[in-house]
Amino acid sequence: MREDFDSLNPGRDFSRRGFVRAAVGSGFAAAVLPVVAQTEIKTDSAGLLVGEVSIPVGGFNMPAYRAAPLGLARAPVVLVVSEIFGVHEHIADVARRLAKQGYFAVAPELFVRQGDAGSYGEIAKLLSEVVNRVPDAQVMADLDATVAWALGQGADTTRLGITGFCWGGRITWLYAAHNPAIKAGVAWYGRLQGPATALQPTHPIDLTGQLKAPVLGLYGGQDSGIPQASVNGMKVALAQGSAAARKSSFVVYPDAPHAFHADYRSSYRKDAADDGWQRCLAWFKAEGVA
Repeated sequence: MREDFDSLNPGRDFSRRGFVRAAVGSGFAAAVLPVVAQTEIKTDSAGLLVGEVSIPVGGFNMPAYRAAPLGLARAPVVLVVSEIFGVHEHIADVARRLAKQGYFAVAPELFVRQGDAGSYGEIAKLLSEVVNRVPDAQVMADLDATVAWALGQGADTTRLGITGFCWGGRITWLYAAHNPAIKAGVAWYGRLQGPATALQPTHPIDLTGQLKAPVLGLYGGQDSGIPQASVNGMKVALAQGSAAARKSSFVVYPDAPHAFHADYRSSYRKDAADDGWQRCLAWFKAEGVA
């Protein structure tokens, strides 16, 4: 399934800080090694079409990981937005889990223009040299292109959802305010507020009046980076927002830290992760992404 990335991007040099892993969705980001092998979940690809694909965005070809049920025409679409570590094995596994539920799941490599998030061993450098240099506007355009690509593959983009983790959780809120075609979003411990910058001019709490689809927020009560005051402030803003904002909801797991769904990390909390996953699937079904 893998296409040669260099052949798709003649004249572009990704050899130093670019896309250097063997394939999208393979291995784990250097910054999270070693993984916690005893808890890591493995989802097989039986009955699925899986692997790396290339999505055109203007004159650029963006790599992504796609997992879809074989033989199911017009499957509903779920965009899967990664953590700061890019589309490694865990994000690919999440896509396969969704495909096993009948979804056409796509996880685009949204950092690839800025560098290879998986190659960084230090989180501080990863943030400063890659993640914090990615403009929100670029991400919105890349996700729009991913939806258009999925439609061209025969998927049903009238039943469109999005889910994301950490960095991707924040993007989930933003995209639910950006794209009127979105039916529902599920944001896992995504940042809700922060200072406005040129690349990140708005945050979820600023966009509750513009939400076009209800979002389920799944957060940890022990998340030191997203305090409960931030969650409570977002709840107040949602209650005063659009109709979709008022339908949005939070579930806070009191004893869970940040990244409680990441089964390959020590932050994993099985009870919260399992409950959140079932709520995620139920949310998509209730909002027409099924």
